[in-house]
Amino acid sequence: MTKLISLAVVLILSSASAALAHHPLGGMTPQTIAEGLLSGIGHPVIGFDHLAFVIGVGLLAAFHKNRLLLPAMFVFGTIAGTLLTVSMVVLPLAEIVITLSVVGVGAFVMRGKVSDLRWSGGLALAAGLFHGGAYGAAVVGGEAKPIIAYLVGFAGIQLAIAFGVAMITNHIWKAVDAGALHPRLAGAIIAGVGVTYLVENVEGLIFAGV
Repeated sequence: MTKLISLAVVLILSSASAALAHHPLGGMTPQTIAEGLLSGIGHPVIGFDHLAFVIGVGLLAAFHKNRLLLPAMFVFGTIAGTLLTVSMVVLPLAEIVITLSVVGVGAFVMRGKVSDLRWSGGLALAAGLFHGGAYGAAVVGGEAKPIIAYLVGFAGIQLAIAFGVAMITNHIWKAVDAGALHPRLAGAIIAGVGVTYLVENVEGLIFAGV
């Protein structure tokens, strides 16, 4: 429990800094397959809002028979969202929607009930479009091979994290149902990260219009 609370403090303090880059290459477009792969692996990890959502998806997936389906639906959405951005399609209020999705997935986990897979899967797919749209900004204007490597990188790391979280929830925390304490506390942490980002993004919109 102490370790989990410490993790909460670290995540929330880390998320409070919007200055953290979401681009492993410092904002530079990947030029090679290796750069594309490394950038794809790094983007969902160093972006705490994205990472929090992926962890939340893993927590939701832990109590379904097929623990890969929900993460796979989210990842499919991120791939589609990235391709939309690369095709110069702009999703409206993307950062706000992303932060709301983090709050939402945290709240779903925190309520301690197993959600219908069709409902939660649809929401994961929709959220994935916006998360993927943000990922796509890192490869706009890039060549096809680095972009494909980028897609493979972030798809693989997100599936690994979400599935790993599901396994930890079931086999290490010994959580046999969604009402267990550890998953619900983790959901509260994720929701807190989302609220932090949401406040920062709303403030940014307000001050941008002043």
